[in-house]
Amino acid sequence: MELIVGAVWGERLASLDPLALIAQASWVVQLVMLLLAALSILSWAAIVFKWRELRGANEDDEAFLEVFHDGSYEEAYRAAHECERGPLPAIFLGAHAERVQMQKYAGRKADAPLDEAQVERIARRIHWTASEEGRRLESRLGLLATTGSSAPFIGLFGTVVGIMDAFENIGQAGSASLAVVAPGIAEALIATAIGLFAAIPATIFYNIFVGRLREVQSSIELFAHELEEDLRRESARGGGPLARAAGG
Repeated sequence: MELIVGAVWGERLASLDPLALIAQASWVVQLVMLLLAALSILSWAAIVFKWRELRGANEDDEAFLEVFHDGSYEEAYRAAHECERGPLPAIFLGAHAERVQMQKYAGRKADAPLDEAQVERIARRIHWTASEEGRRLESRLGLLATTGSSAPFIGLFGTVVGIMDAFENIGQAGSASLAVVAPGIAEALIATAIGLFAAIPATIFYNIFVGRLREVQSSIELFAHELEEDLRRESARGGGPLARAAGG
């Protein structure tokens, strides 16, 4: 019996083909590997999506701010429609839409002066839109955080099961030779490797994106404050920063 089992495991040891080892692993280890592979694929998809999303948001924010600071509000209004990927144009358009709606219900022209209550309502819309944009940009980060924190432990579970299988093979063969032990240990280490392969990129890019989102959130807060102050200051003089855009 020992010779037969040893010969079978010896053939597996001779190749140690990872795909063959995965195919011959227990169903529990295969399930662990499948779960880790799915997490890895999903996390890489989230990484690519989030990288492109943040890059596009940054490009559109910069383009919009250049027009907002150097051009007229009519030009800023048009630029906001063209720079739809950024959170700052969305905040501007949200404030603009709120002003137009209020003036329409009041039966006044879009560029009519605002009273204090209307200014406060637009300010609330500004901060609400800012919060919504922040949440939008934070989407899919939960997947990366979950993968980075759980994948190593899922891989470790597969490792434990693989080692238990190796001990079972030792019992069946009645020998602890390398030919008997190595394939089971190799299966266990493959589970660990897949877990780390899923966790390491997810953790690295999660930290990168969190740092980038802190910068974006700071820009959002600064712009929201700037837009609100412009609104109050210009409204006190009989107009508002959105008035000319509303009339355009």
